[in-house]
Amino acid sequence: MIKYPFLKEEATIGITAPSSGVGSELHGLIKDACNRMNAKGFNVICGETVWTQDKAKSSPAKIRATELNDTMQDDNIHTVIPPWGGELLIEVLEYIDFENIKSKWILGYSDISVLLLATTLKTGIATAHGPNLIDLRGVHSDETTAMWQALLSIKTGESIIQHSSQKYQKEWNHDNFSPCVFHLTEQTYWKVISDSNVMKVRVSGRLLGGCVDVIRHLIGTPFGDVQYFQQHVINNDPILWYLENCELTTVDLRRSLVQMKLAGWFENCSGIMFGRSEANQPVQDYTIRDVYEELSEELQIPIIYDIDCGHVPPQMTFINGAYAEVEVENGKGTVKQYFYP
Repeated sequence: MIKYPFLKEEATIGITAPSSGVGSELHGLIKDACNRMNAKGFNVICGETVWTQDKAKSSPAKIRATELNDTMQDDNIHTVIPPWGGELLIEVLEYIDFENIKSKWILGYSDISVLLLATTLKTGIATAHGPNLIDLRGVHSDETTAMWQALLSIKTGESIIQHSSQKYQKEWNHDNFSPCVFHLTEQTYWKVISDSNVMKVRVSGRLLGGCVDVIRHLIGTPFGDVQYFQQHVINNDPILWYLENCELTTVDLRRSLVQMKLAGWFENCSGIMFGRSEANQPVQDYTIRDVYEELSEELQIPIIYDIDCGHVPPQMTFINGAYAEVEVENGKGTVKQYFYP
C-alpha cells in the first residue's frame, strides 16, 4: 500500500543536503530559492549541511544522515527539498532510520533519486522526482517545472494531468540570468519505439525510476528490492519505469540496463520512459536508438524517450508509487497520475 504525503498551504520546508552542499561562492542561489519559497507562503528551515561542500559531499555520511533523520522525524517540517544532487548520497543509506521517518514529501532528482527510490521501496511512502531547490529560485517558473507544487498538493485517491513541455533547454548558461532559470529554446518532441512501429503509444503502471547512473547501485542491496515492493506493496501492479542518463555513454547505459534486467527490475514491466540526455553519445556506431530498440525487443514493451525528465530541463514531477497512464502521439505526451494506495 502506497502512502502519499500532502503539501499543505504555509507548510514548512526543510532544506538538507544528503548528497552535495553548496559552497560559499554560491550561497546566494540558496538564499534566492528560499526567498521564492517564502514568497509562495512556505516557511523554510535550512540545515547546516546545506552551506558546506568538501571532497564531493556536503559533510561526512553520518552527519548527513543524522541531519536527514532529524528532518524526516520532525513533526514541524512537512516537506524535504535538497538544494541539488551530487555524487555520494549512497553513503548515507545505511545510516537512515527508515523505520521511524514520518510521511512527508522528498522532492529532487539526480543523485537525490537514490534516496527517493530507496525510501519508496523500503517504506511504501511516495516520493517526488522533480526539480531541486536551486531550480525553483527564479522569479517565474515555466509551466512544466511549476507543476511540482500541484503534484505535491494532490490528496490520496485524486489524480492530476501533466503535458509535455513546448520547448526544452539545449545547454546550461549560468552567466545569462533568466527570470525562469531555464533558457528554453529547442522544440520538445517525445519519441516512441514499439512492436507495432506506430507513432502513438499508451502505457500504464506504477511509477518507479530516477537517474540510471546512481540508482543502478541499489541492485543487490537491502535498498533495491523491487520484487518485494511489487509483490507486497503494490499488489503485483505492473511497473512503468522512468529513467534518465546523466553521464553514461551508450555502452555504459546498455550495461546498466542489462544489469537491471538480470536483477529482475524489469519483470512485470509495462514500459520504460527515458529522459533527454546530452550523454547519449555513440560508441563505435552503437547509438542510443540501438540501445532503446534492443531493450524494447528483449522485454517486448514500448520505449518512450526524450521525455521531460532529468538533466535537460524542464522536467515533469513523477511520483514514485503513483499509478500513471501515459499517452504519446505526434511528439506530444500526456501523463496522468493517480494517487492510488
